[in-house]
Amino acid sequence: MSRFRSLVQASLNATKKALTWNLDDLMPPVEKYIFNFNSKEEVKKWHLYSDSEYGGLSSASLEITDEGNGSKGLFSGNLSLDVMEGTKWNIKRSGFCGMRSKKFDGFIDLDSYDTIALKLKGDGRCYISTIPLARYLPTWRGNVIDASMEMNPCRILGMSLSVNAEGGVPGARSGPGDFRVEIDWIKALRRE
Repeated sequence: MSRFRSLVQASLNATKKALTWNLDDLMPPVEKYIFNFNSKEEVKKWHLYSDSEYGGLSSASLEITDEGNGSKGLFSGNLSLDVMEGTKWNIKRSGFCGMRSKKFDGFIDLDSYDTIALKLKGDGRCYISTIPLARYLPTWRGNVIDASMEMNPCRILGMSLSVNAEGGVPGARSGPGDFRVEIDWIKALRRE
């Protein structure tokens, strides 16, 4: 087929699609996978951090496991309130670990969604499973920072999950020790 003929055919196909559109073509799906922890490639999309970068003794790992009911991410480790002797850092608080996604290729657009959902299996510590986008708070190293910032859902750069030895929801397990959370997926949802 000649180049001119293929351009005309492509134009006709686009025009036909535009004339026969329906509302479903304009609406994004009600849910969108952001991360699906079903392969070892998924682990490469995350960076682990802990207080050990600043002289603390906490540690974390992220791996894909398959325990008979499908592959899942396993974020686990140990929270310690202790600090290495002679550290050059003057840290005032230890006992935190987290996993932060590497920057997306460009941005992820979540403007059509109102909730982030996570399918998690925890160990009794505080792990949030659904979060309305309107309630996201700016954090640094697992602590909410006092800043009036508005999140732009069209330009999401990355996401993170963290666990702290201190704080959290009243009644939830806290303190130093081992932690373990299985992560099946992270999705964006449109509930309204």
